[in-house]
Amino acid sequence: MIAEIITQVIEEMNDLPDDLQQQVLQFIETLWQQHLQTPGNAWDVLESLTGTVEAPADWSAEHDHYIYGTPKRQETES
Repeated sequence: MIAEIITQVIEEMNDLPDDLQQQVLQFIETLWQQHLQTPGNAWDVLESLTGTVEAPADWSAEHDHYIYGTPKRQETES
C-alpha cells in the first residue's frame, strides 16, 4: 500500500508546474518538521500552520464561496 501511495504522489507531482512542485516540497518539509516536534495541544498545531497555506485575502469571510462555490457575500473593492 505504501509503495502505491508513493508512486501515485510521484505521478501527480510530475504533472504539476515547477512552482507548485516547490510548494508541495515545502509542505512536505513542514509536515516532517511537525512530526519531529514533541506533540502539543491542538492550539500548538494550529499555530505551527499559521501562514503556511496560501489563500485569497478574503478567505475567512468568503470561505463558503471558495469551498462550495456559493456567491460571494461582499463584492471586493477595486
